[in-house]
Amino acid sequence: MGAAAAEVVAPRPPSSAGKRRSTTLRFLFELEKPDGGLLPGTAKLPPPSPEPEADSLIDKITSCHRVFTFADGEREEEREAKRERLVEVLGAVRSAGGKQRALDHRVMVALLKMVAANLFRAMPPSAYPPLPPDGVDEDAPAMVLAPSWPHLQVVYDILLSAVTAADARALRNHVDRAFLSGLLALFGSEDPRERDRLKTVYHQLYSKLTGERAFMRRSMAAALLRLVYEAPASERHCGVAELLEICGSIINGFAVPLKEEHRAFLARVLLPLHRTRWAHTYHRQLAYCVLQFVHKEPGLAGAVVTGILRHWPVTNCQKEVLLIEELEEILEVIDPKQFQKLAVPVCSRIARCVSSCSSQVAERALYVWNNERFLELATSSPGVMESILPAFVASVEGNLERHWSKCVQQVTASVKALLEQVAPDLYARCAADLAARRSEAEVAAAVRDARWRKLEAAAPAAAAIR
Repeated sequence: MGAAAAEVVAPRPPSSAGKRRSTTLRFLFELEKPDGGLLPGTAKLPPPSPEPEADSLIDKITSCHRVFTFADGEREEEREAKRERLVEVLGAVRSAGGKQRALDHRVMVALLKMVAANLFRAMPPSAYPPLPPDGVDEDAPAMVLAPSWPHLQVVYDILLSAVTAADARALRNHVDRAFLSGLLALFGSEDPRERDRLKTVYHQLYSKLTGERAFMRRSMAAALLRLVYEAPASERHCGVAELLEICGSIINGFAVPLKEEHRAFLARVLLPLHRTRWAHTYHRQLAYCVLQFVHKEPGLAGAVVTGILRHWPVTNCQKEVLLIEELEEILEVIDPKQFQKLAVPVCSRIARCVSSCSSQVAERALYVWNNERFLELATSSPGVMESILPAFVASVEGNLERHWSKCVQQVTASVKALLEQVAPDLYARCAADLAARRSEAEVAAAVRDARWRKLEAAAPAAAAIR
């Protein structure tokens, strides 16, 4: 009896004491092979690769602090070894981001130190020669490529992956204003590849660091103003187009009505950017930013047009063509009441461009009349044609008489036919007034010449008396 009781209360073997019976497919297979062997024709799977430890990753990041100049005297093996380590670090950062796992605090600190050591550097002297006074230097290189880009490219990818993977709270603890200012200074790089990656990183930081957005906007405004007022006129402006692309995305998200801070940015930063000799390198981005402001608040069109006309070039034909296009885009989005206020200054400038000696400027100004919106505003608004047509008639008739370009004369003839069709009586009256003014000017010139001839004839007699 005691043996039987002892047999009843005897504990179970420890191997099965803490395990639950499994119903997985693997357990069912093991039931078929209790000896633990593999089924015929199968191979044992390798164990999953362990995740990289934080300490080993930090050591690998720290080993990437050495910066190479990519000069001929450096060992290529060491440069390639650093690039391989950078690629491994990039893979680890992307792996953490893909698994929605935040990077360790120590890893993030080491990453940003490594990024700062590789990116924050003094820019080399410009490879572009100074801009000559008469225009753009045709011998200047199309672009300048940094020799260290094989390393910089991976470092920028590491930074972008780390910023994308980190949440906003963790990012605020690691990215300070000094780091943001260092990134902003890198827009002066002459390598377009670096500026493009930098633009993506900086915009991603702007979207996550909500508390630093005002500081980042002020920093970008200060950098743009420095290029306008402090940089030499012959110095090439690198990075302005990329900064304006970021600004355009930011302006697109502004709430209406606009804050006074944003209106000040338009008046004090964007409009003065039209004055530089390098405006053609970033004008597309600049015009987009300005047009976004006009779309959000059409009442700003008057200040915008006035600012553009104030910075109109005198001898830069390429810039004149761009500004005519920008004015035309602005006129397409304003209402007739605003056009009545802006018609005289805008059309007077365009009429002067029609009679320009540059065939490109003259043709582009003439093609404004092909814009259906401009033609509708000019003909439907009361009193507008009477105020703008005399200047155009003078330019059109002058081109037909004495412009050197046959192509400009042909386009001018087409515009004249259009104007005579739209307002025949007004055009005839303006042409008659122009002919009368010309005849009066000729009479005045003849009288003036006669007086000069009398003075010249009397000069020898006066000299003899003395």
